[in-house]
Amino acid sequence: MRSALCWACLSHQPIEGAGTRRGRALKSRPPPEAEAALGQWERSWASTGGPVAPPAQSPAGPAKGVAATMAEADIALIGLAVMGQNLILNMNDHGFVVCAFNRTVSKVDAFLANEAKGTKVIGAHSLQEMVSKLKKPRRIILLVKAGSAVDDFIKSLVPLLEAGDIIIDGGNSEYRDTTRRCKELREKGILFVGSGVSGGEEGARYGPSLMPGGDKEAWPHIKKIFQSIAAKVNTGEPCCDWVGEEGAGHFVKMVHNGIEYGDMQLICEAYHLMKDVLGMEQDEMAMVFGEWNKTELDSFLIEITANIFKFRDSDGKHLLPKIKDSAGQKGTGKWTAISALEYGVPVTLIGEAVFARCLSSLKDERVQASKRLDGPKRTQFSGNKKAFLEDIRKALYASKIISYAQGFMLLRQAAKEFGWTINYGGIALMWRGGCIIRSAFLGKIKDAFDRNPDLQNLLLDDFFKKAVEDCQDSWRRVISTGVQIGIPMPCFTTALSFYDGYRHEMLPANLIQAQRDYFGAHTYELLSKPGEFIHTNWTGHGGNVSSSSYNA
Repeated sequence: MRSALCWACLSHQPIEGAGTRRGRALKSRPPPEAEAALGQWERSWASTGGPVAPPAQSPAGPAKGVAATMAEADIALIGLAVMGQNLILNMNDHGFVVCAFNRTVSKVDAFLANEAKGTKVIGAHSLQEMVSKLKKPRRIILLVKAGSAVDDFIKSLVPLLEAGDIIIDGGNSEYRDTTRRCKELREKGILFVGSGVSGGEEGARYGPSLMPGGDKEAWPHIKKIFQSIAAKVNTGEPCCDWVGEEGAGHFVKMVHNGIEYGDMQLICEAYHLMKDVLGMEQDEMAMVFGEWNKTELDSFLIEITANIFKFRDSDGKHLLPKIKDSAGQKGTGKWTAISALEYGVPVTLIGEAVFARCLSSLKDERVQASKRLDGPKRTQFSGNKKAFLEDIRKALYASKIISYAQGFMLLRQAAKEFGWTINYGGIALMWRGGCIIRSAFLGKIKDAFDRNPDLQNLLLDDFFKKAVEDCQDSWRRVISTGVQIGIPMPCFTTALSFYDGYRHEMLPANLIQAQRDYFGAHTYELLSKPGEFIHTNWTGHGGNVSSSSYNA
C-alpha cells in the first residue's frame, strides 16, 4: 500500500470527476501491487461511506500521500520572483494558506526551505498538484511576465479547472489583453480578474495597493484576501476595492504608472533647478526635500528622494552624482500616453515625462551636442535663494495637481468608451497608501469626488482651484527663470500650458479649422450655428464640395 500512494503522488496524473469516489481513469496504470492496495483502500472508503485514514507512507518518499493532495490551500500563486514571494508571505501573515508554484520547480523547494520556512505555505511541483490542493472555488494568482507567458499559463490551467474557478493576473498586463481574456474565459465558465498591484517589493510584503477588475462574480471570493493584505490608511480602510469591468483594473494601474512617471519627472525638474540654478549640494537638497515632505507634498517619492540625496557610496562620496543620467522604462507610461492620444484626452504631462526619458537615453548624442550647441548667455541666478526655493515647491505642487487632473480625465473617458462603472474617489483611496504614488494629497482628491461624484475635472473643485491659484505666481516665476537660464522643464511648462489653455474660453483653434477647410475642404462650425458643418470656397475656384468629416 505504500507503493500505491507513492506511485499515485509521483505520477502527477490529473484526476477527473472531482467529488466522485471513483475519479478519472489514470493515464497510466499503477504496478499490480499498488493497484491492489488502492482498490482495498477504495473499498474501505465505500463501505464506511466516507474517508478513512490513508495508508502509511514511506519516510523516504517525496510525496505525503493523500494529505498532500487534499484541498487545503485558500489560494495559489504562480511566479516566485521577489514580488511573488513577498505577496505569498503577506497572505500567510494574514492567516491564508498559499500554494506556491513556479515553472522552474526547483524554485518552489528553495522558497519553502528558505524564505517560507516555518510558515503555512505549501508547494506544488506541477499545475495538476497545485490545483488539487486548492479549496473551491479555486483561486490562482499569476505573477508572471505580461504577454504570452500569461496566455500560456491560462491555456495550461483551463483544462484543470471547473466552472466558477478564478484566475487572477497580477502583472502589468495591457488592459486590452485583460478584456480579451475576460471574454474568452467567461465562455468557458472561468472567472478572470486583472488586478493592478503597486508598491514594489516592500508593498507586496507588507501591504500593496490593489486594483482588481474583470468578472465581478469573482469579487466576493477574493475580497477578504485582497483587502486583508492591502495597505491600510486612516482608520484601517484598505487600499483595495473593486475597480470595474473587464480591463478596468489594469487600465487604472496603467494610469497610476503614468502618473508615477509624471511625479518622478517633476521631482527631477525641481532637482535640476536646485542643482544648476541655485548651486545646491546634495545634503542641502536632502534637507529641503525632508522639509517639503512635511507640507502638501508629503509623499513616498518625496521621502525617498531626500534619502537618495544624502546616501553615500562605500567610498564615502554621494552616490547620486555617479549614476548615469539615462532613465529606463518598462512601457506602462508609454501605454498611458498612447491611450490618451487614442481617446483624444490631453494628458500632456505624462506624455512629456515619457519623452523626457527618451531624450535622457540619447546620452552619447547629448554629450556631442553639449560641445556644439550654445544656450542663453545668462546662467547665474541673482534673486533670493530662499524665496525661489519656495517658488519651486509651489510650482511642483501646482504641476502635480495638473498631472492628476489629466490622469482622472483619461479614466473618465475610458469609462465612457467601455461602459465601465468607476468610483473615482475609491481609486484615490486605493492610491492613498501602499503604492509608489501614495501621498497625503490623494486624500484631497477623494474628498473632491466625495463632494461631487460627477466632477468633470479636479481643477473645477474649490479646493484644487484655490490651491492652483495660490501657487500660480510662483509657478510662472520658476518657469520664466528656468527658461532664461536654459534649464529644460518639459513637465513644469506643459502643466502651466495646459492650465492656461483649459481656462481660456477662446483658443486659436478656429484658425486651424479655417486652414483645414482651405486646403482640404474639411469644413468648420460657426459659433452661431453649432452642429452645422460648413465649407467655404476660400479662393473662388476651389469648388463647393466638402470632404467627408471624421475625427482621428
